[in-house]
Amino acid sequence: MEQLESQEIECFKDQLQEIIKPYQQEQNRRQKKCDFLEKCVRCIEKNDFFQLDELLRSKQANDILEDSNFKSCDSIFTQLRAFAATEVDNYRVKFKDTLLQLAEEVGLPFEMDFPKFFILKGIEGHLDFSTRRTVINQIILKSMDPKRIISTVVKLKRNLYDSPFEPQIFIDSLLQCYKEILKKENLAAGDVVQIHQLYTEYVWSLQSKTFFQNMDKGKFKGYSIEQFSVDFWRFFESNVSAAEGGYRIKLNSGRGKSVWLIDLGGEKRQITHAFFIKS
Repeated sequence: MEQLESQEIECFKDQLQEIIKPYQQEQNRRQKKCDFLEKCVRCIEKNDFFQLDELLRSKQANDILEDSNFKSCDSIFTQLRAFAATEVDNYRVKFKDTLLQLAEEVGLPFEMDFPKFFILKGIEGHLDFSTRRTVINQIILKSMDPKRIISTVVKLKRNLYDSPFEPQIFIDSLLQCYKEILKKENLAAGDVVQIHQLYTEYVWSLQSKTFFQNMDKGKFKGYSIEQFSVDFWRFFESNVSAAEGGYRIKLNSGRGKSVWLIDLGGEKRQITHAFFIKS
């Protein structure tokens, strides 16, 4: 027998790999289905009905039921789905009651519109049981522990609401920042300015003289958009209605870069521009 050339050997190797490929693919598909069923078993062992509910409602579960090799899973999945759904509903009721009780104990107003909840204007959260995550404003908790949720809300409320606030000083400062922007942009009194410009100018106005002499980040006084929004609401809720000289601020929505602020009616709105007019 003539010795095979290396090129032919390479060709045979490729052909064999092509023959093997569909069997490997089928084996991989079966392995994925086995892994899925193993996950279900672990959820049952841990009594993790949230994860089990998510798994049984997934596309993978439907793929298994369409496979003739897994036909026996049909009745099992049906009963497990009913069990998981009941357990999830029961837990949500208990979870909601626990949250409301803990909030009441620390004096927090708490409204639930599942899966969302609302505390004060500018503080709201979203519950995601499938991923075990709670999002409160920009804070992500990898937890569904009611105690952690309430303690996080308390800290956020302390930062946003418990700091000293003088509504007259707030609106007077915003008016000065507005005038500075008009001067820089060569605009007339009453013209609109971008809300981002006003916010940036206001943040700079909060910095100390020491900061401008040495702009070290440790000397910078941070001021978040969240705080800006809450301070607008605290101003709207106060007895102060206008800046010095009778100038009232107006917030507009429209095209352009926007930020979420709380308007005069207490609703969150995407604001793009602001201006002052004299009453």
